[in-house]
Amino acid sequence: MRLTGDEIEYIARKIVKQLVASEQIDVEAPPRLVEGLIKVITDELAVEDKLNEEVREVLIQHSSEMERSNITYTEMFKMVKKKLAKEKGIIL
Repeated sequence: MRLTGDEIEYIARKIVKQLVASEQIDVEAPPRLVEGLIKVITDELAVEDKLNEEVREVLIQHSSEMERSNITYTEMFKMVKKKLAKEKGIIL
């Protein structure tokens, strides 16, 4: 699922607000923490986007094999994504 910049910012602010309110963290500059969290979330989503693109490339290369098999594009996408994620050490 792709999130917009506004959605990522909302999530980051909500996380920081909740952690501060529950006294699980004590920060002097919550806005800086929010900015850092936005970057982390954005970077992690970029990793998954890159993985998705690699999966699409693999499926394009093997499209003729897929046509002969009895498997849908979605099923194959999930299988290839899971395999590539495991090989690359990406936790989905």
